[in-house]
Amino acid sequence: MTIDQGYVSDHPFPNCFAEQLLVVTRGEGVYVEDRTGKRYLDLAGGIAVNALGYGRRDLADIAAEQMLKLAHISNLFATEPGLELAAKMIASGDFAAVQFHSSGTEANEAALKFARLFARRTRGEGRHKLLCFTGSFHGRTLGALSVTPTAKYQDPFQPLVPGVETAAYNDLEALEAILDGSFAAVIVEVVQGEGGLDAMTPAFAAALNRLCRAHGVLLIADEVQTGMSRTGSFYASRAVGLEPDIITLAKPLAGGLPLSAVLIPARVNDLLHPGEHGTTFGGGPVACAVAGRVWDILSAPEFIAAVAEKGEFLKSGLEDLRASFPFLGEVKGKALLAGVEFTGEEGERLLSDVMQAAPGKGLLVLRSGRNVLRLAPPLVILQEELQRGLALLGEIFLELKQ
Repeated sequence: MTIDQGYVSDHPFPNCFAEQLLVVTRGEGVYVEDRTGKRYLDLAGGIAVNALGYGRRDLADIAAEQMLKLAHISNLFATEPGLELAAKMIASGDFAAVQFHSSGTEANEAALKFARLFARRTRGEGRHKLLCFTGSFHGRTLGALSVTPTAKYQDPFQPLVPGVETAAYNDLEALEAILDGSFAAVIVEVVQGEGGLDAMTPAFAAALNRLCRAHGVLLIADEVQTGMSRTGSFYASRAVGLEPDIITLAKPLAGGLPLSAVLIPARVNDLLHPGEHGTTFGGGPVACAVAGRVWDILSAPEFIAAVAEKGEFLKSGLEDLRASFPFLGEVKGKALLAGVEFTGEEGERLLSDVMQAAPGKGLLVLRSGRNVLRLAPPLVILQEELQRGLALLGEIFLELKQ
């Protein structure tokens, strides 16, 4: 193992990781530091996880206090933090229960399982198909991967779960042609976090609502990346008019600790029997105790309004950059899940160059799809910090242009 200038190579991780990794040692606010002490403005947010930033004393105190009381007991028992968090979550919509897990892919797996069970018990055999959309990303376990129709993710692991079909995202005609009563569920993102930041149109949302109701098909909104205020509304689905039966949540839920959730309505919950699903670590008392505090902060109307305002500021700044650099295309995403497209034959290469150059400038960013720069900073970021990030991007783009 070799460590040089804050980076580690010859590391003990699998070859599916990058050959060289930045070693991050601590964080405060919206900045992180590597082992050399260099600071980085974090516009990646731990891939949209660290909504409240780094070094939060309130979250650390809650976690420490709960660790001393009870760290784990399994889902054979209930804990007070889990019960309190679940009550808050089901009150956020027309939900009867919440199934906790540890990751977004597990949440989506559970949602798909519940949908197939619901279809079998309400409409009988042969109603098991799952519909997903081009550009979607729902996770890397086999079930979630099966509804993630991107060759580079799927091909090495074929054959996947059968009974999955794909339609073009935001294509009303394609949706009308494919969706019928043979499906158990549709799973969809309102903003495609990994697929290029394409956002659902209100017309497509309305069509999904109508067709799913007409055919008795459950509608699953994957809000793993978009949920809990990142897009300027608590649930992105509500802002576009989507009416999901099931919502999955994960990334920001427990302030950086592993926790995800599947929110289900009574008509699904009423058909579940003891032992038909479970999890050892999901809904642990430490993660749930922290998540209760995170939920209260992120669901406050004034917090959501501030995110929306900062999202407009970020969008305006990205539009200004777009006007200055001809290799930049459409500004994409919503609020603080935003980005800009790199166009032309050199678009993908230029984006790769940006990704490589950004840490040298003290900046952390993400990509989405082949050619979209993605920004998902902590939601507590200030406008002046966003302005600094935009200025650093401008410096990088100017160097690319020369």
